Amino acid sequence: MAMAAAVDLERLLGAVDLSCTCCLQYFTDPVWLTGCSHSFCRPCIIQYCKGRQRASCPLCRADFELKDLRPNRQLAALVNLILQEVKEEELETQGEPKPSGTVACNDRSSAERQPGDKEEEIWDISKQLEMTAETINLLRKDLSKAKEYASQIKSQITKDFCCMKEYVERQERNTLRFIEQEQKAAQQKTEETIHQLCVEVNELLDINAQTSNLPERHRYKGSPSTMNKIMLDEKLNVVKSAVEDLKRKLEILLLEKYAQQFPPGADDVTFDLTRVYKCLAITAQKRKVMVSSYLTGYEPSPNRFCISQVMCSQSFSTGCHYWEVITKDSDGWAVGVAHEMIGKRDKLGRTEHSWCVEWLGPKKQLSAWHRDQETLLHKDKPLKVGVFLELQKKTVSFYSITDKEMLLHTFEISTSNPLYPAFWLYSLERNGSLTISHTNRR
Repeated sequence: MAMAAAVDLERLLGAVDLSCTCCLQYFTDPVWLTGCSHSFCRPCIIQYCKGRQRASCPLCRADFELKDLRPNRQLAALVNLILQEVKEEELETQGEPKPSGTVACNDRSSAERQPGDKEEEIWDISKQLEMTAETINLLRKDLSKAKEYASQIKSQITKDFCCMKEYVERQERNTLRFIEQEQKAAQQKTEETIHQLCVEVNELLDINAQTSNLPERHRYKGSPSTMNKIMLDEKLNVVKSAVEDLKRKLEILLLEKYAQQFPPGADDVTFDLTRVYKCLAITAQKRKVMVSSYLTGYEPSPNRFCISQVMCSQSFSTGCHYWEVITKDSDGWAVGVAHEMIGKRDKLGRTEHSWCVEWLGPKKQLSAWHRDQETLLHKDKPLKVGVFLELQKKTVSFYSITDKEMLLHTFEISTSNPLYPAFWLYSLERNGSLTISHTNRR
């Protein structure tokens, strides 16, 4: 039996490598890497990392972190079993009687085995303390790096905004100086013209006195000089337009460079069951509207649309508001805002009190609509549209949402009435849908 056990042990050792590739000894407290599943002694792999949070596997070079280490209990049990068999074989070769199963079991609880068990337990606790201390040290280093990085970012943002404020202030001074110079030039030119006309008036009075007795054919036929019109208002309108253009460019700059800062937190808006077309179905907690192949069982409502449009229940009359709409699942759609009194047959963007951006499938183009006037935007189809309503500034802006916001178009709002999020779905022959997105933007 001893000979058979030895042969089986040799076969097992030949088939299974129970040695660590770092120390070339039997595994001690083996752990395995979750990424590549290779196993190593815990002390060996910690020593290999040398305090680094990320390292490469000694066997396959796959990246891993210390937090990826997992105890390999099956391998530990197998190593302990092999070591126990080896010890028993050594005892047999020395002529010592091999204890029976019962005696061996009782022997595990005897005083002879207890010191070894306690040493192993103490060693495990020591290793756990070592690992815990190492983890704490790494977390403290990460915390320090995070604070340092945040400080660098804050410093950079402060510098960027200082540069932008200096640029705006410089442009403001130059613009005011230009307006003052133009006003003075216009004033001087007007005063010169007045003086010239006064001189001509005096000359005409003298001529009138001298020629009062002359025949009609000899009288003075001249006429007073006509003052050239001064187009000061046109010049100032050009300046005003340039300032507005600069404002838009600064807004775009802020949105591109600091995408997470704008727009503000999103509003919770949901579709209104009383303001939706009968062939549009609303699902997902009133956040998704989709084309339905059958008539939905909505209750009668005097405000229900007669075309494939829907509005939200929420309205806004003050402050800033923002929401996002997933548009990728529709070949044709419009996203916008509208006054409550929009007609049941009025299409979004075709009335005085509605504004929207629209993607029309067959034409493959993006447009902005207001008062039935189209503005081509020459942009790709947005997969998600953000709507930013600034009622204090009386503007509504539309953004294409990807990794960052891209401004599509901004309207100036000409109404003080409450505005509602409004939507239109193109073609009832295809099952398109729009979904109000959950977002945590701040």
